[in-house]
Amino acid sequence: MNEEYKSVEKYLKKKQTKKGKTSSFSSYFLSFCNRAMMCGIIVLSLLCIMKMNPESKQFLSTHVFQKNFSFAKIQQFYQDHFGHLFPEALSSAMTGDKMVFQETFHYEKKEDYQEGTRFTVGKGYLMPNLESGLVVFWGEKEGYGKTLIIQQVDGLDAWYVGLSDIDYELYDYVEKGSLLGEVKEEVLDLYFQKDGAFVKNQDYVS
Repeated sequence: MNEEYKSVEKYLKKKQTKKGKTSSFSSYFLSFCNRAMMCGIIVLSLLCIMKMNPESKQFLSTHVFQKNFSFAKIQQFYQDHFGHLFPEALSSAMTGDKMVFQETFHYEKKEDYQEGTRFTVGKGYLMPNLESGLVVFWGEKEGYGKTLIIQQVDGLDAWYVGLSDIDYELYDYVEKGSLLGEVKEEVLDLYFQKDGAFVKNQDYVS
């Protein structure tokens, strides 16, 4: 009788676990559908406004296509008000476990270099992201070398020069403090741009 009870208890526990997983997936799916529907409504609303008011089309063309439009701010706004596109648990299941890396920027010394600052950090230093934003460029920049550009949520474009490799794709969103990559040599060059013009680093890096 005792063994039968254990068997039934095990069965009910297994059934409850399966039910919980199904319910969890259903809630994730409904949440995704709601967010997709919200995005669709916003897009359709913008299209209707543009069709009814030609001036809005000119405004969109000027401020989105001709100026340095901050998509990182839009990404941050969406996450603050609607959350991530996929729930964190589901994202982890889809992408697999990733190393947790939350660090602040440390360096041995710094000096002015070109339009930015050269930091001595030591070979193999793991560089953290200084501010949340989108990856908008990764490749060779003439006069600079291998460059990673992050469009930050504060409106700045941060140029990281000297990383050996990164584990991100174009337009990936990178949280503040996340690992960007390993410094190839003993120095890292850092530049900041605002509205297409370089600005002083000391205003953003102490």
